[in-house]
Order: sequence, then C-alpha cells, then structure tokens
Amino acid sequence: MRKPRAQSFKFRLYVADRTPNSALAMANLTALCRTHLPGRHEIEIVDVLRKPERAIADGVFMTPALVKITPSPIIRLTGTLTRTQATLQALGLETPSA
Repeated sequence: MRKPRAQSFKFRLYVADRTPNSALAMANLTALCRTHLPGRHEIEIVDVLRKPERAIADGVFMTPALVKITPSPIIRLTGTLTRTQATLQALGLETPSA
C-alpha cells in the first residue's frame, strides 16, 4: 500500500515594501513553514505598493496580511505572525491544547 501524500500548503503574504512589520511577517512565516511544513509549502509575496490593484481585487486593505489559499478553507490573518502557536491554530495546523 502506498503512503498517503502529505498535504501541500499555499500562502500569499501581502506586504508594504520593506517596512519593519512586513519584514517581520515574512521572517515569521518563513520560519513557521520551515519548521512545521518542510517541503510542503509555497509562499507568494505581493507588495501592495507595487501592485495595489491586486490587493484591492483580493480584498486586502491592511498589511501585513496572510492568506492561506490551499488547502481549503481559505483563511485570512493580519499582523506580524509573532504569536506562533496562535498562528498555527488559526491556520488549522495545530489543535488547541487542553
């Protein structure tokens, strides 16, 4: 019997150039993915200052903003993603501890 394939995750992170909060969100998301989703993630970065129409079309009005695109359901978060445990729970990657 074949081993089931691990689920792959696709994230889109909306940032505003290289502001401190945007840089922190990028670093935190990268670390989170390397630790919890090694080899099973894709991160797309959208700079809203360079592509404002993309942000507006996607309903993003604050940065940094993270969207988990796959697997379903789509989940949106805002902020620097510093609270790793809360971020994992919000993304459905870890269940709350009792």
